Amino acid sequence: MNKKIGNLFKGDKVIWMVFFFLCMISIIEVFSASSNLTYKSQNYLGPIFYHCVMIIVGVVVAVVTLNIPCRYFKLMTPFLMAVSALTLIWVLVGGESINGANRVISLLGFTFQPSEIAKGTMVLVTAQILSAMQRDVGADRKAFKYIMVLLLPTAFLIGIENLSTAALLFAVICIMMFIGRVPMSQLLKLGGGITVAVVAFLTLVLTLGNIEQQREDESRLTETVSADGDEEAGKDAIKGGGVFHRFATWRNRILKHFNEEEVPPEEYNIEENFQVGHANIAIASAGIIGKGPGNSTERDYLPQAFSDFIYAIIIEEMGIFGAAFVVLLYVVLLYRAARIASRCENNFPAFLILGLALLLVIQATFNMMVAVGLAPVTGQPLPLISKGGTSTIINCAYIGAMLSVSRSATMKKPA
Repeated sequence: MNKKIGNLFKGDKVIWMVFFFLCMISIIEVFSASSNLTYKSQNYLGPIFYHCVMIIVGVVVAVVTLNIPCRYFKLMTPFLMAVSALTLIWVLVGGESINGANRVISLLGFTFQPSEIAKGTMVLVTAQILSAMQRDVGADRKAFKYIMVLLLPTAFLIGIENLSTAALLFAVICIMMFIGRVPMSQLLKLGGGITVAVVAFLTLVLTLGNIEQQREDESRLTETVSADGDEEAGKDAIKGGGVFHRFATWRNRILKHFNEEEVPPEEYNIEENFQVGHANIAIASAGIIGKGPGNSTERDYLPQAFSDFIYAIIIEEMGIFGAAFVVLLYVVLLYRAARIASRCENNFPAFLILGLALLLVIQATFNMMVAVGLAPVTGQPLPLISKGGTSTIINCAYIGAMLSVSRSATMKKPA
């Protein structure tokens, strides 16, 4: 029996242990943080039952993926690229809106986020290009061009509705190119281009975002005025602002984060800073050991306590030690991926496992920085912990691919 279980759960044992602990923390904290969902649905076990099913499905996906030799992942690339391109366009045209942005597609009763598929596909493609174009002095200069030809349109399609995910993907691919020894001159030029693009983007957001905010305010007024009159006029007024409809949201988040004005507690407007305010309360009330699992109070106020701000609930319930343990799990995951990559004889599995680990760990870093107030609100869930459907299953597939590399990649012989 033990031998059969060992054959099923093959691959690096450390990655398996990290995966196990993250899943256990996820079940405990999502169960605790889903009080709003249980209240609205009047179903106490419904949300956590759904989440447990997603984790079980994710584990099955991970086991199936780890049993695929990593060389076969290359064969899946054209298919995944086609699916990513079609679904990213589809979600912009006919996707369902979540928090004011088209991010999910509904198909056969299921919803999924195309950006989750596109992220992993882009890491897979980058790993192939870097491995195929390695030379004695580093990557061929053409590798940079090939990667950018694929990355820029992908990041653009994602960034229209989900800017933080596009930024996350861009950061991961840039780090992969650095590790893949892309010529430093090309990376420096890219860095300069990114700096110019960020300055131009911030200028547009701060300018057009203000205009869009005024339009939204006028739309709400028009909707109110026309409620008992011309219904069509009200509908026309509240239609979005085209491609710029997210600018007002981005502008507000940036201004709120970089506002350094000292506000006395009695004058703090928690209604205008709802999520950040209650996240800060959760963290401030945690102490060293926290309130204990299931004893959070701020979960009843944070609308995304089970997703974007679950790290604040983890701190509130598990204290500083629990929060540090979660950080340690992601650090160990990245360290273990680097160790396995350093032993790989072939370049492709090494780049693949590093890229997937970076994808998970950098996203986790974004989420935790938002929760503790070190970054503007981005809407990024905490990988393998936050409640989710598509994201949970695909993140488990990433873990499966990492385990596949650890299991089947040819290892260097010790000197």
